[in-house]
This record gives sequence, C-alpha cells and structure tokens, in this order.
Amino acid sequence: MSSQVVNTTEELIQPILTEKKLELVDIEYVKEGKNWFLRVYIDKPGGVDIAECGEVSEELSNKLDEADPIKDAYFLEVSSPGVERPLKTKEDFAANISSNVYVKLYEPIDGNKEYEGILSSFSDDTAIIEYKVKTKKSTVEIPFDKIAKARLAVTF
Repeated sequence: MSSQVVNTTEELIQPILTEKKLELVDIEYVKEGKNWFLRVYIDKPGGVDIAECGEVSEELSNKLDEADPIKDAYFLEVSSPGVERPLKTKEDFAANISSNVYVKLYEPIDGNKEYEGILSSFSDDTAIIEYKVKTKKSTVEIPFDKIAKARLAVTF
C-alpha cells in the first residue's frame, strides 16, 4: 500500500511542480507511532522557501482529497530536503560532482559498506568518491546499482 500511495502522490504532484518550476526530490509515506505521515520533499536551484512549500501543500492536499488514495488519517508535510538532501537518481549524482557525499552500500566494497567524501566524478553509472582514512587519501569506484542510500553530507 505504501508504494501505491507514493506512486499516486507522485502522479498528482508532478503537474503542480512542473508549473512552478520545482523539482520532486522524494516522497515518503511512513507510520511513526500511531500516526501516518505523507512527506513530500521539493527543491529548486537556490532552495525553496516556506511560501512555496505552503502553496504546493495546499494544491496537493486538494488533489489528494479528490483522488482519495489514502484511507487512513495522515499528516501531509511538504518541505525542502535540507542541506543533507538525498541523492536518488543518476541525475542527482551528476549534478553534485565536487560535493561532499555520504553513501551506504548494499554490499561492501574494499571491506566497507559506508563512504563519506568528495564525489569527484559520476560517469558510466559509476560514482568515484575521494575519502580520507586518517591522513591518507583514497578513492573508491561505486557502481550506481550497489548504492542503497546516498545524501549530501555537511562538513564542519
């Protein structure tokens, strides 16, 4: 049911976002405690503001009420993905070269299932990440299909 809700929400929101020149980053339909949450993350170059999130939320809420794909009570949240934005698509990777990223893998490469470092390139469906182990710099090549989760990573 969860994937059905996500797919329907994506179909309903895409025309709204196209009209407003916004990008869909992610949709989650999750249960936390006894409450259900439908979370929609949107973005654009330079970021989205609270007014844009409010407009999209209102329009999406009306479309969801009409389509009625969710039988349980739920909370709708529309927001920016924030500074640690998820990287979901190959396009996300290509657009974030030279950014600091955190990647979690389905299976280990060179004995590790997690890497954090600079995304130095992305081509032929492979991400190359430069990372440090103590003071030594290393690189790892990660096939896109081995990535379980990825996001931008904030460094201090």
